[in-house]
Amino acid sequence: MKTFFSIFAMLFSMTCFAAEVQPLPIGSMAPDFKLQGVDGKKYSLKNFKKAEILAVVFTCNHCPTAQAYEDRIIKMANDFKSKGVQVIAISPNDPNGIRLDELGYTDLNDGLEDMKLRSAHKKFPFPYLYDGGTQEVAKLYGPLATPHIFIFDKARKLQYQGRIDDTENPSKPIKTNDAINALNAMIAGMPISVPTTKVFGCSIKWASKSNWKEDYKKKWAAEEVSIGDIDDTGIKDMLSNKSDKLRVINVWATWCGPCVAEFPDLIELHRIFRDRDFELITISADEAVHKEKALKFLKKQQASTVNYIYTGESKYSLIDAIGSGWQGALPVTLIVEPGGKVTTIVQGEIDKQEMKTKIVDSAVIGRFFK
Repeated sequence: MKTFFSIFAMLFSMTCFAAEVQPLPIGSMAPDFKLQGVDGKKYSLKNFKKAEILAVVFTCNHCPTAQAYEDRIIKMANDFKSKGVQVIAISPNDPNGIRLDELGYTDLNDGLEDMKLRSAHKKFPFPYLYDGGTQEVAKLYGPLATPHIFIFDKARKLQYQGRIDDTENPSKPIKTNDAINALNAMIAGMPISVPTTKVFGCSIKWASKSNWKEDYKKKWAAEEVSIGDIDDTGIKDMLSNKSDKLRVINVWATWCGPCVAEFPDLIELHRIFRDRDFELITISADEAVHKEKALKFLKKQQASTVNYIYTGESKYSLIDAIGSGWQGALPVTLIVEPGGKVTTIVQGEIDKQEMKTKIVDSAVIGRFFK
């Protein structure tokens, strides 16, 4: 009962706080700020005083909707630069307010260091600024979701706020190009026919959400951990992957130092992607008589994954059953698509960041809703 009321109180508090943060009304002056960019520089409104029009986009790394709009924001910045339009992007999210299961559409969190990686990878032609430390700028502008765009004229009065367009999926046609229409109207000196629109996307991750992470840690710790037996036939059937999920298969052993060292990264991948079409399968190469020892390790790691211990004839038959060029050194990790195609084999410890990128960029998973 105490837990129920504590969660209810937290949810009520978050809802009330979100209700207090409202978007700037049309005609408002742009609030000033002093934020660090991914280039290490500090930015404020005066850095953009030469721009005839200032478009401030609140966006982030992790949100599938934000990622779906990245290329359109880049194109808008490039297309309108010669017309006096300056685009800037601000990430309003506190990365500590994001649970692992909320990162299932991304390979990056919303901290400044991860923002640097995203900006470099996508070659953002605009400043990308971090507000997640204090979220003071987000409280002043009032973004409701990511992405949310605010467009100001030369005097820095707000002329448009809302969505970029009406189509989240970039593979589908756009019916109403709201932000582009607003920019064209402003450049032509014409009134904006629709100055305010609704927005759709991920909620702003306010610092008040950080308590949820502790609740989820307790939930994960309470999940059942088990281990089954698997032989050569079972491994070959597993590798054929008749499921509709992307499989990450890791072969490890309790006596293998690199296996033990990388295991927490595997569990993190499981917690991030398990609500998608994804599954992590671990296979212990310990002797079958040490099954309880392997299970003890898995329980310590809170490995509520699909776990097996190899019961085949020998370690050499295990190597043959795994195949894919594996030479026998542990650990080894494979990514297997539905239908059995092995797209990745890592012999040795995984690079967690590289593995997240490979998973989210696979055709099975993806970065945005389809």
